[in-house]
This record gives sequence, structure tokens and C-alpha cells, in this order.
Amino acid sequence: QVQLVESGGGSVQAGGSLRLSCVVSGRTFNNYAMGWFRQAPGKGREFLASIMWNGIRPHSSDSVKGRFTISRDNAKNTVYLQMNSLKPEDTAVYYCAADTKNTGISQWTLSTPDYWGQGTQVTVSS
Repeated sequence: QVQLVESGGGSVQAGGSLRLSCVVSGRTFNNYAMGWFRQAPGKGREFLASIMWNGIRPHSSDSVKGRFTISRDNAKNTVYLQMNSLKPEDTAVYYCAADTKNTGISQWTLSTPDYWGQGTQVTVSS
């Protein structure tokens, strides 16, 4: 069993930055890919970024490319999402997710990960 716990959410003004963290326990973290999604009120869950088990091929979706960056520290069993130039439309619950199957896909769908965190709220005010 894999457990994912996000932290780092909160309230920030437009133009600000936040860094989300996700600590993973239960299995060998450095064996699988990690990703981030978000879900805004009344909307579906949206893929944001993914990174391979060894830290190569970090990938961001077009909607956040240039503003959001995913990284990981395998020694700390942690994956990060650095979010810069935040906008009010970035307000959402942010989820980290694990792909223990290592599908090799960069642009994840909802069916790619097999484990999810509980989410952390990010609120961006104008």
C-alpha cells in the first residue's frame, strides 16, 4: 500500500508563489513515477505535471507550462510542485498521485495513477 500526504497549500495573492510537497510512504518511492492534478470547484480533475522515477522527463501540461515545475527528491520520498505567477483561476484542491506501474506516459490521464493523496487547498485572490 502507498500513502501520499500533500502539504504546502494555502492562500496567496495573484502573482505569488507556493511550493507543494507530497511525502510518500509504504513502498519504494524511487521505483515509480509521480504526478500532480488539481480540481477546481464544479470542474473535473485536471492533470498538471509528471516526473519519471529517476527524475528525468519532468513534464508540465500546456495550461501551466512556464509557471509550474515538478521535481522530486528520492532521498526524502518527496515530490514537489513549484507554482509561480499564480492566478485566481489556479484556485483548486491539488492532488499528488503515484504511477507504480511506470507506464512511461508523460501526459497523464485520470486512469494513469493508481494511488492518490487526499489533496491540499490552494486559494489565489486577486
